[in-house]
Amino acid sequence: MSAKTPSAKTYDAIVIGAGQAGPSLAGRLSDAGMSVALIERKLVGGTCVNTGCMPTKTMVASAYAAHLARRAADYGVTFSGPVGVDYARIKARKDKVTNDARGNLETWIAGMKGCTLYRGHARFESANTVRVGDDLLTAEKIFLNTGGRASVPELPGIHDIDYLTNSSMMDLDVLPRHLVVVGGSYISLEFAQMFRRFGSDVTVIEKSPRLTGREDEDVSAAILSILENEGITVHVGADDIGFAKSGNDIAVTFSAGKPAAVGSHVLLALGRTPNTDDLGLDRAGVEVDKRGFVIVDDQLRTSVPGIWAMGDCNGKGAFTHTSYNDYEIVAANLLNNNDRKVSDRIETYGLFIDPPLGRCGMTEAAAKKSGRRALVGQRPMTRVGRAVEKGETQGFMKIVVDADTREILGCAVLGPGGDEAVHGVLDLMYAKAPVDTLARAVHIHPTVSELLVTIAQELKPLA
Repeated sequence: MSAKTPSAKTYDAIVIGAGQAGPSLAGRLSDAGMSVALIERKLVGGTCVNTGCMPTKTMVASAYAAHLARRAADYGVTFSGPVGVDYARIKARKDKVTNDARGNLETWIAGMKGCTLYRGHARFESANTVRVGDDLLTAEKIFLNTGGRASVPELPGIHDIDYLTNSSMMDLDVLPRHLVVVGGSYISLEFAQMFRRFGSDVTVIEKSPRLTGREDEDVSAAILSILENEGITVHVGADDIGFAKSGNDIAVTFSAGKPAAVGSHVLLALGRTPNTDDLGLDRAGVEVDKRGFVIVDDQLRTSVPGIWAMGDCNGKGAFTHTSYNDYEIVAANLLNNNDRKVSDRIETYGLFIDPPLGRCGMTEAAAKKSGRRALVGQRPMTRVGRAVEKGETQGFMKIVVDADTREILGCAVLGPGGDEAVHGVLDLMYAKAPVDTLARAVHIHPTVSELLVTIAQELKPLA
């Protein structure tokens, strides 16, 4: 259908998806005087608000409280009776945090002058025309922010069982007796520790030789130790994964010769798939790669002039913070004549187990692979005063540095506050400051971060 169809409603911009990037961009465009159509097929706020960061971190906080209560005697605190977990109240607290956040976002969108929110499934009919139900919308600028969903591979028996994903876990209203988690990466391990602390038996099954395969081997080993110390059973190198009903339970089979893991519930955490397969992108001429991610350039422009893609659907990052940065890049280029690019971004992310992992830049393995001369500094949390004082000494921290330029290449902090402490190094990396700047800094004592200064003074050649 032509974009000139008389019945079409014309806007300056159409934003498809109200996740992390979409509403922010809609707000900036409407503030700039543009008319904007914002389309959301399900829940405003996307993964982060509804099934990702906010609800899971709320539950992680409850799990930490239960874990700390069980350790109360370690701190000289006593009370009578065992520590109990009221899962219904945990879920209610999580739901309130999510509902409040989504409600605040909806209120913000409703107050945007010139922005109209459409509820429904958007499909392209041409490069500048989108249909939402009975409404036909047209604009010269269209922005995709459609996010992603849990991948469900065609594993043997998968369609014979009731499985959970990160999204459906948020609706679970009973505490699993035994949760079997298939997948050994960031989402899976967060759920594994969380539900173990709630009182479930937990088994993790990972097909790769180790957990969190993108991390250095010493980081993966430390994460494995943290989980096993809490009674989580972990199987790595698990080939030939399959599923079968076992009475009222589910048997997860793997690697011939090993006994099946039989659980009351199974969580699949095997990666993410972009929500691009039902948008009619072919009608618009928008190119995607073999995995379905929208192909974009360094300024997030697609193969079609006037169409951009932000967030999880473009394959440039799978995090809330990268999605928001995508919005910043698009807005800066469109509205501020400020040349910002995806390639300016330094990779950074967290693993929100307890203690958390904060990561930025290169791993030690990546530095070796690059062929450059590198330096590394490392310290276990057992030698970090604040960690000892808190009674939380699992993990370690390390910094990787270019030996010739003194440029900081990367950092990993696995320990108390690691997800916060890593930002001091990340900021120096953005400032392109040498590691000597960190070495001369004076940090607050007693903190975890202060030992980063010490490490910067104790660098040794990377073997």
